[in-house]
Amino acid sequence: MIYLDNSATTRPFDSVIAAVSGNMAGNFGNASSLHKMGINAEKVLKDAKNVLLDKLGLDGEILFTSGATESSCTALLGLPGTHRHGGNGIVTTTFEHPSVAKPIERLENDGYNVVRVSPKGIADYEQRIIDAVNEKTLLVSVMWVNNETGFVIDTARVYKAVKRENPHTIVHVDAVQGFCKLPAKQLKADLISLSAHKIHGPKGIGALYYSKNMRFDPLIIGGGQQKDLRSGTEPVDLIAGFAEAVRSYPDCTEKYAALNDKLVSLLGELDDVVINSYGNAKNILNFSVCGVRSEIMLHFLEEREIYVSSGSACSKGKTSGVLGEFGVSDKDADSAIRVSMSPFTTESDIDALAEGIADGIKRFRR
Repeated sequence: MIYLDNSATTRPFDSVIAAVSGNMAGNFGNASSLHKMGINAEKVLKDAKNVLLDKLGLDGEILFTSGATESSCTALLGLPGTHRHGGNGIVTTTFEHPSVAKPIERLENDGYNVVRVSPKGIADYEQRIIDAVNEKTLLVSVMWVNNETGFVIDTARVYKAVKRENPHTIVHVDAVQGFCKLPAKQLKADLISLSAHKIHGPKGIGALYYSKNMRFDPLIIGGGQQKDLRSGTEPVDLIAGFAEAVRSYPDCTEKYAALNDKLVSLLGELDDVVINSYGNAKNILNFSVCGVRSEIMLHFLEEREIYVSSGSACSKGKTSGVLGEFGVSDKDADSAIRVSMSPFTTESDIDALAEGIADGIKRFRR
């Protein structure tokens, strides 16, 4: 099997499986209990928070959630009640993941003024986000790495410039696709959404980083766990797995660059294959096999046990519209393939993929 759909989800590291199962078997206490089992469970939570903060390279707090969707909803929907002095303006992009785009749509329906900056004119894109900020801007929410194209925003630059324009503006970053894969120096925000299963951790666990001066209303109330910001008994086993995934993720910068270059070179030998990515996050490459619909090519490759995607897994095969925002025509978007790599990806995997694409072209292109 050749798995190249790692932007959708990832195969857990063996060390992660061991961490999860080990805690389920031997450290199953409730972190709120006062006895030794509870204290041991609470230690796992504290250690995991330190692991995430150390990887982020930021001084702040970690809130564990069920995943990045809950993290982003908490960050975005929890703000208005606590930061009214910041105005009612929101600046975001036209290519956000639905976990960000949908909450912002709700805020817009509630009367917030939303500016969505298109990536068309990529050379000055970050500056156009910054220029959209004014004295009435409550929030800027941007995606560090686009999950369909690999397009990268230097969020550290955006954060610093936004704070110069309006110190009260809050910056949220969806860092799901960049965390552990790109240098942390590019990441800076007041609120950061993270997910474990994108970095070979377990599903069902995510985190929201928040700076120490941040305030937001909880989405989930009840027993008051995690400083009353997210009630519910903490899943110690999943949290241990999340921390282990962060510890175990290797530096693949050079590897991804080499594999990406190899795939681009091999695709360049084929007729009418167009690259839709912009060369930022090297673990993601989006391209169109003109004349062959994505779904047909995807299932042809699946017959060879090669697994790729036609776009965001959350769109369930439907055209998301993200590629159109990057200037890709509807026709080319209908034939787009997304390849997303992992530390397990090899050169032979890339060779097999290119061979499969070539054979698919021979079979299906008319």
